Amino acid sequence: MMTVMKKRLITSALPYVNNIPHLGNLIQVLSADVFARFCRSKGYETLYVCGTDEYGTATETRALQEGVTPRELCDHYFVIHRDIYRWFDIRFDYFGRTSTPAQTEIVQGIFRKVDERGYIMEHEIEQLYCPTCDRFLADRFVEGTCPVCSYEKARGDQCDHCQSLLEPTELINPHCGVCGTKPELRKTRHLYLDLPKALPLLEAWMDRASKEGFWANNAIQVTRSWIRDGLKERAITRDLKWGIPVPKEGYENKVFYVWFDAPIGYISITSEATSEWKSWWQDPKNVELFQFIGKDNIPFHTVIFPSTLLATGDDWTMLHHMSSSEYLNYEGGKFSKSLGVGIFGNDVQDTKIPVDVWRFYIFYNRPETSDFTFTWNDFQEKVNGQLIGNLSNLVNRTLTFVNRFYKDDPDLFDAEIDTALYDEVKAIETKIDEILERSELREGLRQILALSSVGNKAFQDGEPWKARTENPEKAKSLLKTLLYVIRDLGILVEPYMPQTSREILSFVGSEDAKWSDLGSTDAVLTPREPTLLFEKLEDDRIAELRERFSGSQDQRKQEMKEEPMEELAQGRIFAEKVILKVAQITEVEKHPNGDRLYILTLDANEDEERTIVSSIVPFYTEEELLGRKIVLVSNMKPSNFRGVKSRGMLLAANDPEAEEHTTCEVIFVDDFETGAILEVEGFDPPQANIPYVKPDLFFSLELYAEDGVVKVDGRPIGKAGRHLRTVTYLNGPVN
Repeated sequence: MMTVMKKRLITSALPYVNNIPHLGNLIQVLSADVFARFCRSKGYETLYVCGTDEYGTATETRALQEGVTPRELCDHYFVIHRDIYRWFDIRFDYFGRTSTPAQTEIVQGIFRKVDERGYIMEHEIEQLYCPTCDRFLADRFVEGTCPVCSYEKARGDQCDHCQSLLEPTELINPHCGVCGTKPELRKTRHLYLDLPKALPLLEAWMDRASKEGFWANNAIQVTRSWIRDGLKERAITRDLKWGIPVPKEGYENKVFYVWFDAPIGYISITSEATSEWKSWWQDPKNVELFQFIGKDNIPFHTVIFPSTLLATGDDWTMLHHMSSSEYLNYEGGKFSKSLGVGIFGNDVQDTKIPVDVWRFYIFYNRPETSDFTFTWNDFQEKVNGQLIGNLSNLVNRTLTFVNRFYKDDPDLFDAEIDTALYDEVKAIETKIDEILERSELREGLRQILALSSVGNKAFQDGEPWKARTENPEKAKSLLKTLLYVIRDLGILVEPYMPQTSREILSFVGSEDAKWSDLGSTDAVLTPREPTLLFEKLEDDRIAELRERFSGSQDQRKQEMKEEPMEELAQGRIFAEKVILKVAQITEVEKHPNGDRLYILTLDANEDEERTIVSSIVPFYTEEELLGRKIVLVSNMKPSNFRGVKSRGMLLAANDPEAEEHTTCEVIFVDDFETGAILEVEGFDPPQANIPYVKPDLFFSLELYAEDGVVKVDGRPIGKAGRHLRTVTYLNGPVN
C-alpha cells in the first residue's frame, strides 16, 4: 500500500519590522528555508511563508522617535528585511507582512468566533494614564528608572540595561515616553483570552501533537511547565492607535495585543500567497504544520495560538512539529538590536564573505539544545577546517586527479563500483534523511561532513596516485565511486548551501540531480576541472573583521551613552533574580474549581503565611504533603488561578522521557531550616529586595537534575554545603 505524502506548511517566526535583523534573528528564517528546500527536493508539496510583524507598541514608539507614521516606518524596514533575506538566499514561497486588510479580516473573524463560544473575558484593571496625551499608556510608552539597576531609561515592560522584566507601576519616577508627563492610575477595561477554559482542549491536542510531531525538547518542557502550573487568562487588547481594531462595543479605542494577532499573521500571509489558503490551514488530515522559532516564543506557539484556534471550534491545521532553537550570543556580549551589539544582516554583506560560508557556520553551530556563542576564532576554525579542509578538499582533490589522469579515458565509467565504500555512504545518506525529516538541522549538516570525511579517507587510503599504475582497475573503481559520492554531496548540501550545491553538481554534469538520485549509479557523470569553492580565512582578515565590529559596537554604545551589557551566565541571572526559600506546608485543600489543583498554605518564616496553587493532585495525597518542607520560588509574580491568588510556586522534577503530565516529583527538603534562602554555588545569596520574577523569565532559566543534584548552569543549589536533590527522577528538568 502506497503511503500518501501529506502537504507541508512551513513557517518561521515573523521578524519584528522595526529593526535590522542580526544573525540570532536570522536563524529562524534560515532554518525554515533549509527544511523547506529539503522537503521540496524530496517531492513534498511544500509552502513556506513568512513576513514582517508590524503592529504593536514597539512600532508606534519607534515611529514617534523618528518622526514618521507607523506605516512609513514599516514600509522602510520591510524593504530592508526583504533585501537581507534575498542576500541570504532564503527561498520563501511568499514573504508578506501583517499590516494588511487580510490580517484585519482574519484576526477579527477569529476573535468573533472565540468570543461567541465564551472564551473571551472582560476585566477592569488600573493602568497608567497620561492626562496630557489623553490616553492610557501601553507598557512601552511608560519610561522611568529601573528599580533593579537604577538605569534611568527603562521601559514599562523591560529594562534594556539589566534585562529585568518589569511592570509600568514598578518604575521609579515614571513618565509618559511621548510628552514626559507624570502619569496617573485610572481604571480601564480589557479583554482576556480564557486559557483555563481552553485548557482541556489544549491538553488533549498537545498530548498527541508533541509525540507525533517530534517537538523539540525545550518546547515540550516549557509548554508542560505552563500547563502544570495552571494557565491564567491573558490580555489580548492594548491602548494603542497602530493595530487591528477590536470589533466589540466599548472597545472602539483599543487594538489587539500584538501577540494575539501576530501568529494569525501566518494565516493571513498565506491568504495573500494563494486564494486556496484554506486548503493549507483548514485541512489537518492532509497538511502538516512545521514551525521554526526561538525558545522565547515557545508559549505563544504551543499555548496561546493553539488555544485560540481550538477555541473557535473550527477544524484548523494545527502545529505538527515545533523546532525551537536556543540563543545565539556574540563574543563579548549578547546580540542586541537596541544596543547595536553583534553582526547584523547588512554587516554580513559588508564582510565580502560568501553567503554559503555564513549559512554553513550558522547551521554547523545551530543552537538546538543549548546556547551558542559566535566567536571569530571559531568561525575561522570551522570554515577552514570543515568547509574547506573536508568538503571542498574532497571535491577538489578528486576532480583535479580525475581530470589530470582520466580526462580522455572512456573506460573510467566501465569500472565496477566500490560496493563496500558506497554501501557505507548510502547508510550515512539514509541516516541524514531520517535526521532531516525530524528537522535536526545541525546534526544533518554534521553527518554530511562525516560522509565527506569518509570520502577523503577512502581517497587517502586508496592512494590512487600509486594504484593507477599498480592496480588500474582498483584506482578506476575508487575514483568512479568517489565521483558519485561528490554528486550525492552536491544534492545533500543544497538545503544548506544552495550556491555551493549548484557548483558541485556542475563539476560532475548533474545539474538536475534530486534527492531521489541519492545512492544511484545509473547516470553517467561528466566530470570537469573544478574551481576552488571557498577561500581560506587568513589570520589578518579575521583580526580585521573582529576589530571592525568590536569598534563599531563600542562606537554605537558611546553614541547612546550607555555602558555595555554584561553577558550573564544563567547561573548568575538565576542568583540575581530568583529567590528560592524553604517553606513548610501547614494546610492542604482541594481547589473548588480545579480537579488537579491543591491550595497549599505555607510557613516560610515570614510575617504572615502565604498561599500557593499547584497542580499536583494526581501525584500526592493531602496526607503525603501536610507538614513536608518544599522549595518555594518566593518572588514569583503572584497569579490568580481560578479565583485563588497564588503567591509563588513549588519546585518539582519530572521524567523527560515519560508522557506529558504523567510524572511529578516534588522536591522535598525536610532537613533544611524553614525560611532558609537557598543559594547558587559560587554566587552570593540573593538580595532580599529583589523584585518579582515573571514566569516567562523564570522558565527560560534551565533548572535541571544531574545525578540527583539540582543545578542551574552546572552549579548546584543549596545551603551550607547541602544540595537540593531528587530521589526518583535523577536526570531531567526541574521547574
